[in-house]
Amino acid sequence: MAFDSSRILKDYSYYLRVERGMSPNTVASYRSDVKAFLAWMSSLGGHGSLRAVDSEDIQAFLASHSESLSKRSQARELSALTSFFDWLVIEGERKDNPCDVVDAPKIGRYLPAVLSIDEVSAIIDGVDTRSPKGVRDKAILEMLYGCGLRVSELCSLLISHVYVEEGFVRIVGKGNKERLVPMGESAASAFTEWLAVRGEAFAPEYSDIAFLNKFGKSLSRISVFKLVREYALLAGVTKEISPHTFRHSFATHLIENGADLRVVQEMLGHENITTTEIYTHIDTATWQGEVLKHHPRR
Repeated sequence: MAFDSSRILKDYSYYLRVERGMSPNTVASYRSDVKAFLAWMSSLGGHGSLRAVDSEDIQAFLASHSESLSKRSQARELSALTSFFDWLVIEGERKDNPCDVVDAPKIGRYLPAVLSIDEVSAIIDGVDTRSPKGVRDKAILEMLYGCGLRVSELCSLLISHVYVEEGFVRIVGKGNKERLVPMGESAASAFTEWLAVRGEAFAPEYSDIAFLNKFGKSLSRISVFKLVREYALLAGVTKEISPHTFRHSFATHLIENGADLRVVQEMLGHENITTTEIYTHIDTATWQGEVLKHHPRR
């Protein structure tokens, strides 16, 4: 079939967002990958039918720019195409998925950067809370670490979803899935102090948003990235970190202190426990490094 790429991308995005319940970021990534594939298909001229695409075409597309992508990005690209052709099968446009016989690139287990407990404390304690911004920033860092939030979850957090007295937070995560996360005393105290100086939002739609910028609107992800790196540098932490590093550190410290893997899975909102298991590998890497550092036969 000849294809209208704009219509296909619109319909496919709707399928990902509504039927699959994927997050806006995942939808955008998958849409971008499929858009690149459709553009590549169009460049082939006569070989432009999606019904005629086979596994060799998929492999040729992936190979056409493999040198500019990491293996992890290539794997994500294949995942997007697999989802796309699954959708075409559902829509009755194809009888099979040409990606089913294409091997994903082998990637090593990714071990994210992790802060020590002392480094986390140094970053949070280094915030100057003599101004409303400082009070806000400390509450942000406490929530990122103390509740293991994704940056998108923090930016969209509602005041009405934070139950300070009861000691938990209701989080709407990926795919609009809700979970309850316990809230430690440090995070609860910092959040309460922030609410005392938060002031009113300048527009009604932001009145329930927990963390606001100076314009009375919700914080952007980029702002939180900058904030985290700024306070890390002030604390003398030279590791390459991001807001997600606090989430990784939170999970790792829980595992190190004996928390059950299933409990950590629930707190982080991981759909599959294999995602959570990465933190057991981090823990292993930590003690392995210590052993080798002091090993008599190193």
